[in-house]
Amino acid sequence: MKYSPLVALPFALFTNPALAQDYTAALTSFYETDISAMLSAPELIAAATKANTDRAGMDQATIDAMDAAWRAEVGTAASPTITPILTNPAADFLRAQIEASGGKIVEAFITDSLGLNVAAAEPTSDMWQGDEDKFTKVFSNGPDAVFYGEVELDESTQAYQAQISVPLIDPVSNTAVGTLTVAVNADTL
Repeated sequence: MKYSPLVALPFALFTNPALAQDYTAALTSFYETDISAMLSAPELIAAATKANTDRAGMDQATIDAMDAAWRAEVGTAASPTITPILTNPAADFLRAQIEASGGKIVEAFITDSLGLNVAAAEPTSDMWQGDEDKFTKVFSNGPDAVFYGEVELDESTQAYQAQISVPLIDPVSNTAVGTLTVAVNADTL
């Protein structure tokens, strides 16, 4: 049997805090060199801003209904909730960033100010990110907020990855209009 270092990764991170810090340092470096430039993309700011206008005043029951519809559509041919999120200029931009990363980025999506998906390169498991650390730890924490998720096995790709999440800041108002989450292939770090 061929040994894969990724098989031992979760155990190594749990038993060796220094290795986990190495991943944080590598994620920080990747953010600074590769992801931070994405934050000024007009496609992303425009999409989040438009979604905020379109979804203004949306209540939690509506958010929950949208999230339930999304979950029900994942993997089906008919996906009226998911399709608009995957077929817009911001989603095209995210796919181009994944392609240009040479396998380093495996997933990317943005949310609005409610934490609902606005654009995604591929379908996420749910639509509402608003109750997850990737949203709550960055959206309201200022323009320099960055959240580094733990290295975890992604069920859909069967690869170890870590998410980096940051607020999308409107350059005119200097306020958060949404978030960007990028999943990085841990093997490339």
